[in-house]
Amino acid sequence: MRRVRLRVLGNTVAALTLIAAPLTGCHTKSSATPENFMKGLNAHFVDHPDCLFPEAPTFPYEATDPVKTKQMDALASAQLLKANKGVVSRYVTTPAGARLAPRFCYGHRVAAAIDSFTPPAPRNGFRETDVVYRYRMEDVPVWARSQAVLEAFPAMAKQASGENTDKATLAGTIAGWTVPE
Repeated sequence: MRRVRLRVLGNTVAALTLIAAPLTGCHTKSSATPENFMKGLNAHFVDHPDCLFPEAPTFPYEATDPVKTKQMDALASAQLLKANKGVVSRYVTTPAGARLAPRFCYGHRVAAAIDSFTPPAPRNGFRETDVVYRYRMEDVPVWARSQAVLEAFPAMAKQASGENTDKATLAGTIAGWTVPE
């Protein structure tokens, strides 16, 4: 008799475990969790590097503005551009610079943490959330760490120096959270 009772009790525990499993936090890739948001951000950042020039200049490039001249001179000191100085400074790419021109990308972000997010709500045909995230830059090339380039591009210098914070909108899909294009 005793064996039967234990067997029935064992089956009851197993059945309750199966029923309770979905309620104990089993997450899917479409769940609104910081881990899923970071996966979506990092998948986006691999294909979307940060660049010195979001709006790509055309080369040869001419500059008279002191800020632009300082920036182009810094890229020339990093041997990515050649400068022809005069009343108007004219810049052309070097062989090394031609591979990076015209945007001069200097690495990509890696999300390290989600600081906050809004509750996902329908927007633009998807569930969307706005996240505040911390990130660091990876794959920053040597030329982007030169003192002249760091001084000429302070926003890039700040990004490459350590952990930063930014905001992004993420859209929930069956495949997971993505940055809308």
